Amino acid sequence: MALAGTAATPDASAHLEEIGGDAETGRLVVVSNRVANLRNTGQAGGLAVGLAETLKERDGIWFGWNGAPDGVTGGEVQVERVGPAEQVTVPLSPKDVAGYYLGYANSVLWPLFHYRLDLVDYRPAFYESYQRVNETFARQLMPFLKDGDLVWVHDYHLIPLARCLRRAGCRQRIGFFLHIPFPPPDILVASPNHAELVEALLDYDVIGFQTQADAGNLKAYLAERSSAVQLDDTRFRVGTRTVTVDRFPIGIDAQGFAAMTREADDEVQIDLMRRQVLGRRQIIGVDRLDYSKGLPERLKAFDRLMAQHPELEKSVTYLQVAPPTREKVGAYGDIRAELEALVGAINGRLADFNWTPIRYIHRSVDRAKLAPLMRGSQVGFVTPLRDGMNLVAKEYVAAQDPENPGVLVLSRFAGAAEEMHEALLVNPYDTDEMARTLYRALTMPLAERRRRHEALLDHVMRHDARAWQEAFLAALSGATGSAARPQQAPS
Repeated sequence: MALAGTAATPDASAHLEEIGGDAETGRLVVVSNRVANLRNTGQAGGLAVGLAETLKERDGIWFGWNGAPDGVTGGEVQVERVGPAEQVTVPLSPKDVAGYYLGYANSVLWPLFHYRLDLVDYRPAFYESYQRVNETFARQLMPFLKDGDLVWVHDYHLIPLARCLRRAGCRQRIGFFLHIPFPPPDILVASPNHAELVEALLDYDVIGFQTQADAGNLKAYLAERSSAVQLDDTRFRVGTRTVTVDRFPIGIDAQGFAAMTREADDEVQIDLMRRQVLGRRQIIGVDRLDYSKGLPERLKAFDRLMAQHPELEKSVTYLQVAPPTREKVGAYGDIRAELEALVGAINGRLADFNWTPIRYIHRSVDRAKLAPLMRGSQVGFVTPLRDGMNLVAKEYVAAQDPENPGVLVLSRFAGAAEEMHEALLVNPYDTDEMARTLYRALTMPLAERRRRHEALLDHVMRHDARAWQEAFLAALSGATGSAARPQQAPS
């Protein structure tokens, strides 16, 4: 493998005009904003859980930002080998952390893609930084690529990366997977850069989404505003190339998560036994503290439940785990203040000396603790206002005791709702409906709970993280359009 900062080998350069290698056995190169710690498989969900173990099993690379806020964009590349895989991390300057990451990615694309136009903070300097970082990442990644590699780029931070790689001479197959929602055309066009973003997406060979609805939103945009020609349900002709646009719903390591439920530490065991002795049931929510998660609405629904059913006082608690995220973005400080005010108001009004109705944890909790906490909770409360998938819903199902399972209450606007029909689906904007559904979940007969859980668990087990990876990589291995298109060198 070429070292950071060195040119590709002469043999590799001579074969840039062909893809080369066997796609079934070629290396996997994962690119994301942040690199997962391949030495630690206890990360709390998401992309890391979906891919870390796979890269450790094969000769692959995970490339991305090192996470430090005080580097130099384009500076020294760090390489660490973990078994057959390599972690390749690069620095960013404070200016680009502010512009690319906090700015365009999380103050423009994140709210835009979650349908929150009121929170979009667009500034031309943000987009310039976003483009500059993607161009720099492409230059730094190129020396590591070999013929036959499959390059898998993840999420909204890196939409332009394929275009930047193509201009740098990359002919490998490149796929893109969006972990968050993709908005319909009438929302997407609110961004001054919508045309450039979609044109950049079309430099990928495969564009993957969590849901049919998200894939349909891009297809609708292409039909209305591009020259791409739709060939069938998933393939588009773009110039001389064929681009695949499809749904690849992400899964979890269901068996691994279920196994964690049987290994509760002493603190969790004591908590579970205490609630069992007192006859108290628990509703659980696990979400990053983000305005897309519907946390204030959830607290109001629990408050409404208590008002409508005072007999539940002292017999039901609500545990909300909400670790911090993107705290330097202004909207996140607002949601934290609102949430903490609601928790204080509800607890102040309802709590007794031996009963706290809402327990709120604003820090990360290890997955090894979360799993038994979910198993010991009678209701999983997962009601985002808009979400790409939401793996917590699947983790809750995997954690349950099949003989005495809890009930999943799930937002209609979570991507998981497209698959998990046996959950109790709710409108997260309707406080009364959520309160009624919580009561239904808490009083659901055992036979119905078992029936619903059996169907949900079967789906979660069959459509796990491995199945997601295999489906996407099979589609990417079969993509043949990238080498056929002439490329212009960067000016």
